[in-house]
Amino acid sequence: MNDVTDFAASAGLWPAPAELARARSEAARSGRKVVEVIEEQLSLPADEFVRVLADVLRFPALPMHSLRELAPAFDLLPYAEASQRACLVFRQSDGQVLAVIGDPFELELQSWLQERVGTDFAFGLAHRNDIAAYLARVEESMRAMDGLDAAEPLSLETAGGIEDLSLKTISEHSSPVVKLVASTLYDALKSGASDVHIESTGSGLAIKHRIDGVLTQAGQAQGAEMAERIISRIKVMAELDIAERRVPQDGRFKVSLKGREVDFRVSIMPSIFGEDAVLRILDKQALADEFKGLRLEALGVDPASI
Repeated sequence: MNDVTDFAASAGLWPAPAELARARSEAARSGRKVVEVIEEQLSLPADEFVRVLADVLRFPALPMHSLRELAPAFDLLPYAEASQRACLVFRQSDGQVLAVIGDPFELELQSWLQERVGTDFAFGLAHRNDIAAYLARVEESMRAMDGLDAAEPLSLETAGGIEDLSLKTISEHSSPVVKLVASTLYDALKSGASDVHIESTGSGLAIKHRIDGVLTQAGQAQGAEMAERIISRIKVMAELDIAERRVPQDGRFKVSLKGREVDFRVSIMPSIFGEDAVLRILDKQALADEFKGLRLEALGVDPASI
């Protein structure tokens, strides 16, 4: 690798060893990554920088269009861990596994991948911003509830402040009850639902979203104990009395999704199988954005006829 680095440096494509040492010192001093400092020094376009870096390290370079052509292997590296570590694992058409990283100087990440993936793979290199953009695009198409394991042991956590909703923060919760409630809210917001209905049944809990006035089944939870804990979690978030189960209760709470606050109005009602909950979603920012584009033409009215 030193010979390749020296050759690239002599060609003017890569910092000389002394410059590389200064880049490491600058990264340690400023708290930045070495790859960020080197990219700043070379002043190359992102794709060109990745190509040069990949040539030096003898990794395949993957621009964004190449990433989009590959199939992510979330069975080998779940989305939440990929997001936390800023890396990707793909399964290629020939069955070979490719781990794509954005910082080849982060040796700890490479060691972690070798232990975590559990099968032979090759490394690839992409720009760290392309990896982040790819993960963000994948998140748009994912439902948070799809990754939940209903067999995990139950526990109940208390809420505090405005909860931040994202696939990454949901995965960091240790409680399956908290994960399920957060996933329900996340999926409801992503689907454009106006209400979330959580109904106790003889076998557990049914979760429904109201979208364009129509209730659709969104998920379920098995077992009366699970149902009770989910309702209790919602009560905690809305600052309601957990012990009171005989009379209706109303409350509210807020969550944050991609930096914007969303209000939830909560109604808890006793039912034959326990308690039901209805959560009305009040996304003021989404409504404001919708009305910005509301014109007479969108309503089917010809402005010239007025």
